[in-house]
Amino acid sequence: MTVYCPPPDTGLTVIHADEAIVVVDKPSGLLSVPGRGPAKADCLVARVQARFPDALAVHRLDMETSGLLVLGRGEAAHSELSRQFRERQTEKRYIAVLAGLLAEDAGEVDLPLIVDWPNRPLQKVDFEIGKPSLTRFRVIARDPLADTTRVELEPVTGRSHQLRVHMAALGHPILGDELYGGEARGRAGRLLLHATDLGLFHPSTVAFIKFHAAPPF
Repeated sequence: MTVYCPPPDTGLTVIHADEAIVVVDKPSGLLSVPGRGPAKADCLVARVQARFPDALAVHRLDMETSGLLVLGRGEAAHSELSRQFRERQTEKRYIAVLAGLLAEDAGEVDLPLIVDWPNRPLQKVDFEIGKPSLTRFRVIARDPLADTTRVELEPVTGRSHQLRVHMAALGHPILGDELYGGEARGRAGRLLLHATDLGLFHPSTVAFIKFHAAPPF
């Protein structure tokens, strides 16, 4: 069993904060919300609530994924933001580094996903009972010497592990992916997946606002 060792708490990277929302840049290796048991109590939400006690989690990133997360301050803001995520009114984009040289410059992966129950939390492609899952990708750069491709990913749906499973299904897993990476697991010290861009309607002003956090890789 892998022991949870969250990164040291060196202070929050707050991208934006006002009376309704807090947007932070989550480090890789930190749970978004508490796990089971006191050993997994340290998480992004707990760290944010130490500074903003009324902040409530709206969505999650995988523990290994870094990048932008928004929290709603108070029940009303939390409810409105949750509705936007549920109804796909938000914009989300990620940067990832893939193993191999992806042939297409852009495209979509439309493969239904479901939990691999005997091996949970792993997810798998299942054309019979899987839930519709769509990812758009665009190549940013190819590095023939390193045999890698840097891509921008847009999850149209928000299934668990969606980007990781879809890239692995293309035959180009994300570097450092311990679950789906195959030989790409050991090619990076962490999962090279970062939530760079987040757009949403502000719960108070209703203005559409965008946030950006550059990837650390």
